[in-house]
Amino acid sequence: MKRERSITGPLILALTTVMVVFWLAAIGLSFRVMQHEFDEIFDGAQQETTERLLALILDDLNQSTKIDPHSMAMFDAAARREYLTYQVRDASGKVALRSNDAPAEPFDAPLRMGFHDTPTARIYTEMTADGSLFLQVADRFKNRREAVRESTVTLLIPLVALVPASIFAIWFIVGRALRPIETLRRDIGTKDSGNLAEVDGQKLPVELRPIARSVNLLLGRLRAALEAEREFTANSAHELRTPIAGALAQAQRLIEELPPGATQDRVQQVEASLVNLGRLAEKLLQLSRAEAGIGGSSTTVDLRPVLDMVVTDFQRDSRTNRRLRYSAAPDAKLVRNADMDAFGIVTRNLIENALLHGDPDLPVNVSLESGGIIRVINGGPLVREADMASLKKRFSRGKTTASGSGLGLAIADRIVSQMGGTLELLSPATGAKTGFEAKMTLPA
Repeated sequence: MKRERSITGPLILALTTVMVVFWLAAIGLSFRVMQHEFDEIFDGAQQETTERLLALILDDLNQSTKIDPHSMAMFDAAARREYLTYQVRDASGKVALRSNDAPAEPFDAPLRMGFHDTPTARIYTEMTADGSLFLQVADRFKNRREAVRESTVTLLIPLVALVPASIFAIWFIVGRALRPIETLRRDIGTKDSGNLAEVDGQKLPVELRPIARSVNLLLGRLRAALEAEREFTANSAHELRTPIAGALAQAQRLIEELPPGATQDRVQQVEASLVNLGRLAEKLLQLSRAEAGIGGSSTTVDLRPVLDMVVTDFQRDSRTNRRLRYSAAPDAKLVRNADMDAFGIVTRNLIENALLHGDPDLPVNVSLESGGIIRVINGGPLVREADMASLKKRFSRGKTTASGSGLGLAIADRIVSQMGGTLELLSPATGAKTGFEAKMTLPA
């Protein structure tokens, strides 16, 4: 299943990436600064060491008659690696004395005071007052680079803990910042023709209030349009019932007065059309009530007597030809938060739909199960899956020659959804290879 896009994920990735880039840039800048500062520190320490060491060598020489490298072993460090190496050279450049790690060959540096860089080391040269001896102390670049590298790595180590910590912190902060947006999204998501209440924008941040205001204006216009449509449908259906009933009565009386023949047949066709028109007016009135939201109710009632009464009315109707069969589980209960009239409309439409569009030679079974599930099953051919998806739409009819308005299932589905339940349409019916089933489930 394709994962839905989210604002939080890209924000966390972007902010974490920016933080890491800035951190790395800061480490790079720190590397350059540390390299410069370490050079100054090392140069100062190297110069000071050279001056002090030269003083010690001169003091030792003043106590000796000649230069003897072996007599100056006190300056050697044979047992350990030396950080600084040195050579004592005479005016001709010959090495008179050197430290343990210093090379036997003279340093590649001129005999003049100051710093000089070679490919591997930085050398500082100091000379005696008379210019007869020169002391050269070498500091390897390797040592300096190691110090800078270790300092830089030390700055990188916190990044290992900082990245997951920052991801969690950004997720937490962004989640709190986006909470009003999520609240607004959920509130808008609940809006449909049965819930057009205004969005509460008072508690929203200033940036989101224009959105809530625009949504409320749109909901107001939609509410006015739907109310006008409902009023027109209800008033039209209500006003049509009386003249339709009068015209039907006149047509039926005319049928009785006319002798059998073509004229009577035509009047009977008029009667059938008036009957269908009356049914359509009744369905439009039910649709108007369904759109007005009659299904929702906070009152708990027992719907079992309503179901029993509706089924009994159909069984007593001679037009059903005793096709309707009713069964209920002994412990079946139907206590729900629903409107009794709305529930009656739903059951009437489902049973009427099964009687009209089912095979007239096969029974229609209405059952109430122990879990409160109501099934209305009729025999007949299979309904194509492509047609099943459209049966709940207004004025949508499957492949049938039976009369009907195409509103019964749409009305039933609308009211059931207002009750918080579900209406499932199945073909073939449960436990059969053919037929059609309407399964209604209402929440307890």
